[in-house]
Amino acid sequence: MKVYPSHRKEEMVRYRRTFHQFPELKYEERETASFVKAHLESLGFQVESGIAETGLVALFDSGIPGKTILVRADMDALPIHEENNHEYKSKNPGKMHACGHDGHTSILMALSSELKSSFSEFVPKGRVLLCFQPAEEGGSGADKMIASGILDRYKVDSVFALHVWNHIDLGKVGVVNGTMMASVDEFKITIKGTSGHGAIPQHTVDPIVVGSHIVTALQTLVSRNVDPLEPCVVTVGSFHSGNAFNVIPETATLHGTVRTYSKSVYELIPKRMESLVNQVAAGFGASIDFEYNRIDKPTINDQAMADIVRVAAKNILGEDCLTEENTRTMGGEDFSAFLMERPGCYFFIGSRNEAKGFIHSHHSSFFDFDEDALPIGLSVMKEVIKTYLLNSI
Repeated sequence: MKVYPSHRKEEMVRYRRTFHQFPELKYEERETASFVKAHLESLGFQVESGIAETGLVALFDSGIPGKTILVRADMDALPIHEENNHEYKSKNPGKMHACGHDGHTSILMALSSELKSSFSEFVPKGRVLLCFQPAEEGGSGADKMIASGILDRYKVDSVFALHVWNHIDLGKVGVVNGTMMASVDEFKITIKGTSGHGAIPQHTVDPIVVGSHIVTALQTLVSRNVDPLEPCVVTVGSFHSGNAFNVIPETATLHGTVRTYSKSVYELIPKRMESLVNQVAAGFGASIDFEYNRIDKPTINDQAMADIVRVAAKNILGEDCLTEENTRTMGGEDFSAFLMERPGCYFFIGSRNEAKGFIHSHHSSFFDFDEDALPIGLSVMKEVIKTYLLNSI
């Protein structure tokens, strides 16, 4: 295992704890972006800011012709009240870095420092585009960064991103070929019935009864419409209707999510769901308003790019560092949008350490991760850049 520069770890911990104390939600990352921009400009980078509202990019050019690799970090926090008691606890009530984005931003800032101080070690040719992205958490920030034209404007050839991951032990790297994370879709079904007295139901169309049948019918989308070997999840997360014990309300609303891996299932579910819920409702004399929103696409790694991450990780951490256990997930990630446009790889840096108490899952109000993962993430990403650029034509 290679030795990581101690000064970079201290630097990253300092950045990370600053971000952690002052988390900002999607498209509100103004102070975070300002902090990052000041750091980049102090190193001599030309920074393009205001992309997708609060995003920014900076290009490093080795001066030797070669490919351009984009490396992304997400900057946003979550609307969660932190329940930890450490000294760097969030000072913004109801907001928390509960997923590790503070760590990702800190790693990319340290990478920018390394580019200026020792670039010859890991950028043999070509260019590196540092991408600090807003609004990963449900805001489609990646899509907006892409829509701004950065991939074409900077002639990006490949894309990479890492994520600290509390479901993998410290010192391990999780990477897979193909689909790694699911699509994230949102649906809202409004059932329109006929209201009336709870004691005279024969003169009503009860949307609660209709909704109950729809919740049950939705489960058949997975069990009877999707190949059992294909991952798919349909979840109704909320069911709201009425406000009186003796009144049958006029409407009921179901709100939920769909997660899919393959393109075929991704395309199948919305059409099949809309047809199913309309037919169930019609059978009871009700009608439906159906909304279906695409948030994130499936996160699909290119095999050749995943192999580059494997080689890089083993060069840093040794032959036994790779794992696929607890790596595939039905969670979503908007880096998927970058991977739809360019070949690349999204991978996990293990950050779980039971001995130190770093065991809580992402999006938990008790989430925290072992900061020893920061220098590992930096070193692996540097090696990814070097390996990719050396082997690209």
